[in-house]
Amino acid sequence: MKDMVAILHGLALILYLLAASVLLRTLAGAHPRAPQRGPAVLGVAVLAHGAGLAAYAAEHGELPLVGLAPSLSVFALLIAAFLFAVAFFREARTLGLVLLPLVSLMLAVALALGIRPSGEALTFRGPWLYLHVLLAFIGYAGLAVAFAAGLVYLLQFRELKGKRLGRVFRFFPSLDTLDVVGRRALAVGFPALTLALGLGWAWTIRFRHSFAIGEPEVLWGILTWFTFVAVIAARVGDPARGRRGALASVVGFAVVVLVYMVLRLTAAHGAAFL
Repeated sequence: MKDMVAILHGLALILYLLAASVLLRTLAGAHPRAPQRGPAVLGVAVLAHGAGLAAYAAEHGELPLVGLAPSLSVFALLIAAFLFAVAFFREARTLGLVLLPLVSLMLAVALALGIRPSGEALTFRGPWLYLHVLLAFIGYAGLAVAFAAGLVYLLQFRELKGKRLGRVFRFFPSLDTLDVVGRRALAVGFPALTLALGLGWAWTIRFRHSFAIGEPEVLWGILTWFTFVAVIAARVGDPARGRRGALASVVGFAVVVLVYMVLRLTAAHGAAFL
């Protein structure tokens, strides 16, 4: 069916929004069974989303790793899959308050743009391209998860500092838990992005005999890599490194997203720019 890709993605978007509403009702204490229903709804959403990407690959004969809309969809799926993996752990479930709206926004943008091949003529193709892009996605997803953990950390820190030990305080994880989640997300994302950049540059030097430093996707990759370094460095040092690292994760992710939008708007072309 020709519209199956859009239908499955639309279904996934509705389910992600439903999962977000279930999580909010849990926070509000409006429904006693909401904690059990949330992971189930999220799991069905991930399945529908994955089926939509599988339908894309079957229909177009290529993996959805090139072009803005397919790339956003894959990126959103990776974040949602991580969230589902931790959804059964009560303390990590609150990350969905940040990540589910992010996933929903990316999927909505992908649907608005149209999830179809970009028609771009690529020079870098084949298994190495797929591995390069997949590793890059894992790296960006790691930064997004660190951002979510950092944002919740700052909110929880504010509750503690203001001695507001109410429903929000009881619902959010401990600061130590959030710090561990952020550090582990960076520990996965940073090596993945480093490998992705290494693969891309190795191919460029081998076949194009240049570093292609001026290309938008390369500039964004370099910026993201240095953002990772800065965020990791912020977690080293004095006892205040938890809050400092959380703040660095939030600011770093915001900078990466902002620069991405600027490069997308100003680049005249960019064959594999995600």
